[in-house]
Amino acid sequence: MTVLIKNGRVIDPANNLDATKDVRIVKGKIEAIDPPGKINIDEKGKTSVIDAKGCVVCPGFIDMHVHFREPGFEYKETIESGCKSAAAGGFTSVAVMPNTKPVNDTRSVTELMLSQARAKGIVRVYAIAAITQGLAGECLSEMGDLKDAGAIAFSDDGRPVMNNELMRRAFEYSKMFKVPLIQHSEMLDLTEGGSMNEGAVSTELGLKGMPVEAEDIMVYRDIALLEKTGGRLHVAHVSSGNSVDLVRQAKAQGLPVTCEVAPHHFILTDEAVRGYDTNTKMSPPLRTAKDVERIKEGLKDGTIDIIATDHAPHDLTDKQCEYQNACFGIVGLETALPLTLKLVDENIFSLSDAIKKLTSAPADIFNLDSGELSIGKQADVVIFDPDYEYEVDVSKFHSKSKNSPFNGWKVKGKVLHTLVGGKVVYSAAEH
Repeated sequence: MTVLIKNGRVIDPANNLDATKDVRIVKGKIEAIDPPGKINIDEKGKTSVIDAKGCVVCPGFIDMHVHFREPGFEYKETIESGCKSAAAGGFTSVAVMPNTKPVNDTRSVTELMLSQARAKGIVRVYAIAAITQGLAGECLSEMGDLKDAGAIAFSDDGRPVMNNELMRRAFEYSKMFKVPLIQHSEMLDLTEGGSMNEGAVSTELGLKGMPVEAEDIMVYRDIALLEKTGGRLHVAHVSSGNSVDLVRQAKAQGLPVTCEVAPHHFILTDEAVRGYDTNTKMSPPLRTAKDVERIKEGLKDGTIDIIATDHAPHDLTDKQCEYQNACFGIVGLETALPLTLKLVDENIFSLSDAIKKLTSAPADIFNLDSGELSIGKQADVVIFDPDYEYEVDVSKFHSKSKNSPFNGWKVKGKVLHTLVGGKVVYSAAEH
């Protein structure tokens, strides 16, 4: 089917494009991007027309940090439900973390996850494999075999590699295979038993804190090792202002380090924990208002390269308990766009810069053939209304899990259509 997207504001940061255009898609690829009315519908009855007047048309979003729980925890999320959630949020590509059961530390698990995703045919799924066997931090995984099976990066996710020598060797392999290591930066001996950021609020609430220094020390260590070994470091979900400074300094030295931030870490502070809502429990935890301001500075000056959701679905039973016993994490795919647009409204960055952090920037870092609307490229496209106001309703989420602290929030910015390879995989009118 030929698809014609008419009258939209086409924003493609990779090609420095921001103008009203028509986009023609043929056989799943971008065939033409021209001024309105220039593209003729020459195949009557065979062209699907989408009028995007008043809407933004841009490359499909790319999320490099999600948890789809399959295999092993399908009651929280499956690859299929996760992909549906991604499509509803405007994401056409996602990278899945390895903390499944079994852990994605072998070729067979990587191939299973990728084959499951291909069978569903909703969005593009990429695998991030484990740095160490079983995420135990004791022996390196067969990184070469995993890369050959399709892994695009390596991470031990919520269990950072604590052993310095092991991490050094991992960086050396990272350099050899030309893929990044993604580190959850946390000194576990400083955070054990903690539930939230260590500070005045944790003291008042009587909850054991997780000091910000636990993140800062790990970021510093990894940058030091990177300088010695080469390789590539990607710092996951930065939450500390000091960590932003460390990344900024490393970049100034020319080191190959990048980083990401999750929307909840630039929207919320540890003050949100006061009601003991377990949906505010995440790792790294929500930090102080000062940290949030420094994260916004990092987004503004480009220190923080991309926005990633750290989509972490949990069943109701995982969250309906005492705060200290609840699981860490929230779902984020279906609220990422409106939360990011809040920063545009605050003039932290332009709409084009916001889209870049969700499209071409992650594609460049992880060497993906997507994130742009170039002629001949695969037609992964999202169409959204930046001015559409609505109230977040978790009961309408496509994810199997509903653990979000943003339920009931009034937000602006709604995904109307998501296309993957020219095929509409989500349409708001149908949901």
